[in-house]
Amino acid sequence: MKHPIEIIGATDMVDLPELGWFMVPVRVDSGATTSSIHCSKVKLITEDNETVLRFYLDARRGAPPQSFTVKNFKETIVRNSSGKEEKRYVIKTSIKIFGRKIRTEFTLANRKKMSYPILLGRKLLKGRFIVDVAQKDLSVNRSKNKISPESLTDKARL
Repeated sequence: MKHPIEIIGATDMVDLPELGWFMVPVRVDSGATTSSIHCSKVKLITEDNETVLRFYLDARRGAPPQSFTVKNFKETIVRNSSGKEEKRYVIKTSIKIFGRKIRTEFTLANRKKMSYPILLGRKLLKGRFIVDVAQKDLSVNRSKNKISPESLTDKARL
């Protein structure tokens, strides 16, 4: 079943159920390709003769105060907000927003100086959301924000 396109604001709240982190504030950034999540102590370790990735989430913002270890990850090069290229690890996990559970990729980044521990990028937004930067935290009232293709044409006439 295809979900309707939702209007999402510049900020919102999400759940990361696989990581046990709920009501996490996020910033929507249509200029970013991939979503990112604030992590610390990100490092490769060997466990049972296998290389795994270990990291910690932002416990000060409600994340579980424990390490997470994943076997399925990849490395990528991204251009950060300063325009510099940096190597980051990428994990897949589920995000819950507007009552929908979406499996997506997150780069693990140091967002300690940023206001929001999670940034939602275009790969997650495309085909699912229309961004209205004048709005915020719309998932709380999700039933009011569903739009249909017909309503898009009505709005275009205004």
